[in-house]
Amino acid sequence: MKLYYQQFEGGVTNFGDCLNVWLWDQLIPDQLDDDERTAFVGIGTLLNDNLKRSTPNANRWVIFSSGVGYFDGPPLLRRTDHVYCVRGPLSAEAMGLDDSYAVTDGAALVRKVYKPSGIKKFKFAFMPHIEGIADEAWLSICDDLGFDYIDPRLPVEECLRRISEAEVLLAEAMHGAIVADALRVPWVPVVTTTNILSFKWSDWCGSIGLKFEPHWIAPMINRRKSGDVLQPLRTLRYQARRGLSMRDLRAVSRSAKPLLSSEVMIANRTDELEHRLAKFRADHAAGAFREMPVS
Repeated sequence: MKLYYQQFEGGVTNFGDCLNVWLWDQLIPDQLDDDERTAFVGIGTLLNDNLKRSTPNANRWVIFSSGVGYFDGPPLLRRTDHVYCVRGPLSAEAMGLDDSYAVTDGAALVRKVYKPSGIKKFKFAFMPHIEGIADEAWLSICDDLGFDYIDPRLPVEECLRRISEAEVLLAEAMHGAIVADALRVPWVPVVTTTNILSFKWSDWCGSIGLKFEPHWIAPMINRRKSGDVLQPLRTLRYQARRGLSMRDLRAVSRSAKPLLSSEVMIANRTDELEHRLAKFRADHAAGAFREMPVS
């Protein structure tokens, strides 16, 4: 059974996607290998009609906490596929599954394997979406504001440490918010573009009893122009855009009320994920995935 998750070309890494390797290697290391005939579909917005094209050799999908979104709708399940849980109520509805399958995003399981130091180094940290990276631009803004800047391309454990060391996370990266909530760091959802998929955020928020109401921050990248970060940094256009982004980031930090699911809710959701994972382990040990279906 081979782990399937979103991977970018050119070796670009993204925190939410790379959590798959880091997390499942600790929780189910003996259940995963390189046999592509069964795909373990884990953390990410992976339930769409691209799934079959992305796993051409898989005659079976084992779906655990994935979310619906992107491309042209959810995949068609086959009789050979196994669904243990999905990200939230919107994913369950889109897949035609009973509400009981809506648990929460599997990234919440980090609270079972990662222990924060308890040290807080920053009042605020900002974590953009992978497509909103502006490198030194956001870094310089955060430096001027006294915020930590968490690049989602950093190694998983560094992202985990820095999220846990913030008192509040301003998150455009959804898995930054998911992990913050799991580690009991209050978070504020922000967007720098209308391209952010609100469906996936609402799906996850619905699973933990919250509502997705993001705060707007002017972008440092013009997404209509690929790679536009307004170089060189000293141009007047760059300075104008930087000023707007900095103004908005500061304003949100001062006025937005941070979110955090209740302790009862996150404990319940995490325990349910563990229960579903134990069921998967038991099924695997009993040979449920040993006999390969004919495609």
